[in-house]
Amino acid sequence: MSGGNTGIFRRKPVDHIQHEHERSELKRALGPVNLLLLGIGCIIGTGIFVLTGRAAAQFSGPAIMISFVITGVLCAFVALCYAELASALPVSGSAYSYTYASMGELTAWIMGLLLLLEYGLAAATVAVGWSGYFNSLIGDIGIHLPAILTAAPGVEVKDATGAVIATGVVNLPALVVIWLVTGLLVLGVSESATVNNIIVFIKLAVVIAFIGIGAGYVDTALWSPLVPPQSPPPPEGTSMDIASQIWRALVAVVTGDNSSRYGLTGVIHGAAVIFFAYLGFEAVSTAGAEARNPAKDMPFGIIGSLIVCTILYILTSGVLVGIVPYTMLDNPAPIAMAVDHIGLPWFSVLVKIGALAGLSSVMLVLLYGQTRIFYTVARDGLVPTSLSVVHPKFKTPYINIIITGIAASIAAGFLSLNALSDLTNVGSLAAFGLVCITVIYLRVSHPELKRPFRTPLYPVVPIAGALMCLLLLLSLMATPDTRNFFLIYLAFGIVVYFLYSMKNSKLAKGVVVDPEAPPMGR
Repeated sequence: MSGGNTGIFRRKPVDHIQHEHERSELKRALGPVNLLLLGIGCIIGTGIFVLTGRAAAQFSGPAIMISFVITGVLCAFVALCYAELASALPVSGSAYSYTYASMGELTAWIMGLLLLLEYGLAAATVAVGWSGYFNSLIGDIGIHLPAILTAAPGVEVKDATGAVIATGVVNLPALVVIWLVTGLLVLGVSESATVNNIIVFIKLAVVIAFIGIGAGYVDTALWSPLVPPQSPPPPEGTSMDIASQIWRALVAVVTGDNSSRYGLTGVIHGAAVIFFAYLGFEAVSTAGAEARNPAKDMPFGIIGSLIVCTILYILTSGVLVGIVPYTMLDNPAPIAMAVDHIGLPWFSVLVKIGALAGLSSVMLVLLYGQTRIFYTVARDGLVPTSLSVVHPKFKTPYINIIITGIAASIAAGFLSLNALSDLTNVGSLAAFGLVCITVIYLRVSHPELKRPFRTPLYPVVPIAGALMCLLLLLSLMATPDTRNFFLIYLAFGIVVYFLYSMKNSKLAKGVVVDPEAPPMGR
């Protein structure tokens, strides 16, 4: 099997990718449970502890449970595509490597840019959320950092009454926690996976405890009406049948119109908002080169983590809106708020500890994913190969881990939560859409490729996944700041490609892997 070999359309042969996996220097230490917990560790975090309340209060109402079902189904389409590619191409580069084999080098480079945007800034975003919970927790025991050290420059710091008490200079806790996670990743994937497993068990215990304890305090009257009336109401004479409501909801998503709350339009808007609560299942695919049996374990980790998290999301959101009126949930710590509402302050502290653990594991997986993508891009020569140098003792790409950690810590310390969250959303959807298209391409171009896991209902599932990603991507691009940043970032990246990457790529130099060469550094 050979790829296209000219210019920006040259493709990395599939057999080349598979041979690279066999020769990888990275330590293969991850089993199916590690991969499952890796996915759960990245998914459960910001979604449950932050986004659930916002989506319920602003868009879905009690029907946030339905929004999670919708988004879970849509993400399942993408997860099934990822599972097929991860089993057939078990490499560190995730979607980057998949597109290199299908749509050519320039598209792969753009995919790499999108993944770096998604993973790096997402880790910084989570660090800012971690800082908020940390400051709240230490405040409960009478410790208060100077307000100017708890927020990014220009961000207002408010007290419990909502009064502004200072303007931030640097978000010190967010910056420091990124350094700590970076140091852990330098030590090695086995150590990182062990810590992640412990953290995941802690936060799962907290989430399950919230579901179990909170269920006893649920007032089912707060679930009614399940889908609150649309506000503002549609114009007089507007058709209210289901088909019309769905159409209006889709139009609102594409145009970026967030003015409609509740009703079916709000339920679909809520699904779009909490879509980002599911980002993380694809992070499992970045660990392909370090999985012991990727053909079987990767699909298990990807699909299993998505199923577990969807069930927990639905149950958690149901308890949440059954304890606190949904209109009150537009709060950065909605679960802690719910526990306070039922009068269990000791459990509120426990929830904050669980949130810190959850967000810590998300940061760990996001930074892990970015460094492994960097590793693969560097091995291909598209960025300096020093970024793929593996530490002789720890067997980790320590140089790129340190660089990634420094960049993420600067973003976490000096950019606001709103700015970071706005800048992280585009990359994931574009990457997901390209993954779905890659499944179709490889089915046509390489029908003989061994696929231990095959996406069911082909081609319906990958087509549906690609269309869903396009729909939500359009809704994000309707926001001028996001659109402008994305276009500038993309343009800068393309310039770098033509000035450096195109000339220095291993494919451009004719460097290929010798399939007979022995593996290195097992």
